[in-house]
Amino acid sequence: MSAAGAGRLTPPLADLVADFAALTERDRLQLLLELSRELPDLPERLFGQREAMEPVPECQSPVFLLVEVEPDGLTRVFFDVPVEAPTTRGFAAVLSEGLDGQPAEAVLAVPDDLPFELGLTAAVSPLRLGGMAGMLRRIKRQTAEKSAGQAGA
Repeated sequence: MSAAGAGRLTPPLADLVADFAALTERDRLQLLLELSRELPDLPERLFGQREAMEPVPECQSPVFLLVEVEPDGLTRVFFDVPVEAPTTRGFAAVLSEGLDGQPAEAVLAVPDDLPFELGLTAAVSPLRLGGMAGMLRRIKRQTAEKSAGQAGA
């Protein structure tokens, strides 16, 4: 990622990218698996409500996400990812930790190549990285749509 691209990461995402960069490839995969266990549970109001969430068909596992933009412009990012899909949960956890609670403008500025900046290209399949890219695209689109909706309200 270029220096300009790195400057467009939210502070939590920048920290995560730095954490991954400081590790060996094997340890990066271990960190991703550790993060998978930290993915926040859905709030009770969304539990079992996949129809209220957007599917991410690029993922090999059934992944659903929802973005809400609060009146103060901060984003809330919610994921429903099976426990049996630790790599996918890890990617969702990176996005959750890095984007949840961040200003909408900061979320929209995140570079699209973020999944490839974690240093996992040799450890996980291109399909899995494409799944994370699909999650990020949907998060950014939902953030843009819901931010525009608030501005017009």
